[in-house]
Amino acid sequence: MLTYYNSLLQGDNGALKRALYKSIGFTEEALSKPLVAVVNSYTNATPGHAILNLLQDQVVRGIEAAGGTAMLFSTIAPCDGIAEGHEGMRYILPSRDLITASVECMVRAHCFDGLVLLGSCDKIVPGMLMAAARLDLPTVFLNGGPMYPARWRGKDWDGNIITEAIGWKQRGEIDDAEFQRIEDLAEPCVGSCAMLGTANTIGMVAEALGMSLPGCAAIPAVDSKRLQAAYETGRAILPLIRNGITARKIITHESIENAIRLVMAVGGSTNAIMHLQAIYREAGLGTLPLGAFDRLSDATPQIASVYPASPYDMVDFYEAGGVPAVLRELIPLLHTDALTCTGRTIGEELKAVLPSPRPEVIRPLSEPFAPTGGVAVLTGNLAPLGAVVKPAAVPSALHVFHGHARVFQSEQEACREILAGHVESGTVIVLRYEGPKGGPGMPEMYRPMKALEGMALSGSCALITDGRFSGSNRGLFVGHISPEAADGGAIALVEDGDEIWIDLSARVLTLQVDDRTLYNRRAAWQCPEKDVPEGWLQIYRSISRSAAEGAVLR
Repeated sequence: MLTYYNSLLQGDNGALKRALYKSIGFTEEALSKPLVAVVNSYTNATPGHAILNLLQDQVVRGIEAAGGTAMLFSTIAPCDGIAEGHEGMRYILPSRDLITASVECMVRAHCFDGLVLLGSCDKIVPGMLMAAARLDLPTVFLNGGPMYPARWRGKDWDGNIITEAIGWKQRGEIDDAEFQRIEDLAEPCVGSCAMLGTANTIGMVAEALGMSLPGCAAIPAVDSKRLQAAYETGRAILPLIRNGITARKIITHESIENAIRLVMAVGGSTNAIMHLQAIYREAGLGTLPLGAFDRLSDATPQIASVYPASPYDMVDFYEAGGVPAVLRELIPLLHTDALTCTGRTIGEELKAVLPSPRPEVIRPLSEPFAPTGGVAVLTGNLAPLGAVVKPAAVPSALHVFHGHARVFQSEQEACREILAGHVESGTVIVLRYEGPKGGPGMPEMYRPMKALEGMALSGSCALITDGRFSGSNRGLFVGHISPEAADGGAIALVEDGDEIWIDLSARVLTLQVDDRTLYNRRAAWQCPEKDVPEGWLQIYRSISRSAAEGAVLR
């Protein structure tokens, strides 16, 4: 009788399991090898994931070539872009924890020996990395890769040109025919969106953590090297299984700090903060406070600049050397002994990396775009537990801003008033009851920021919220305000006309209203009721924690 690597298949007690697998067509020889779960979030309803079945085929080939047997299953992959602007956006962040749990359930039920995770977009990638940290099995992650940019009027754009074009059309700068043309060219191929949004930021995070093969995060989705990376990813899982290198040996306090440094150095999405907090917790490392991000931001120069912070898109970033080129510059700041999924340390992997050939995209550490990181944490009486901002996407003229509040209770109301021309320069738009509990689901306030751009107000207004933002947003936006309004945070007490100060250099967000007035407002405050559909959103609202803790579940 063959010896079975997988403990579940051994001996007489393994006979039923072996028989069930044989009914599908697995042979004795295949079942004797390490069983590798390939977790594929393929769907033809999401452009970032439409490439994943091709990658899965290559991963399976790599696993089999290295002496393993691949077993496939799927998980959900909702698209932020398709969910934005309606109730579906409230499900996007909560889907992260469903993905984690779905992977956990299947893997623990079948006792697989290792995992290859295939994902691409905003909450799918962190959900998968959280599952890897929770399960603590040998794991390698592969993202689907970014799409190419759109080309319009001699300039490269990402798909968010459409939302800006709504404002251009509203102001009469383009007609219906040109608007249709923009729609048709905005998303030219499969892949995650072409800018440095959450999808590509977390793909980079996976590489900086050591959970992906070096150099793979930024390979475009339609490049043949993406298929080669998939094959090598499949091969890479077998040595991890045989050597007992599990996810928690790679996802450590040190590798998390390396990933935070990477996010700060590239000016990544603000959503990376809550996802890294969640991954940290799932790895059994405890609570990762917002202060850790601010400390590392202060000590990490921004050395890469990618859209929306600059004209350069993810393909430019790939051509500039991608994540390895950034990490090479950060070597003096990194924990270089952190282990990667290659079995080597990140320091060893970086020895052969050359300087970036495109310094307009990735600069040396000695010549940064900014002396501190591209993501920052603000505090003050409006956000005693913290708020998150992306200085890399904020024009320097807005780094210190004060204006009078205009309060909205919904994203739809804010967009309607902005596009109707009812918001003036110098306004601080306040969008509240959009946190993890208040939303519920902490939706992105993507459309109001894009509406401000389209109405030529993004250089003279600010927007603050207890909700989130898209990684594609630019302008002065502050999110994740904690405590959120639904928990009685100070943002619930703001009234129209109140003066608000935002100072990115001093890291403060303050409401210029005296304590006695705020005390009286609090005494009269009642949290508004929201109609929430029965199901997951109600469950999520009851068990989610503050954005300051990563919006994790209790």
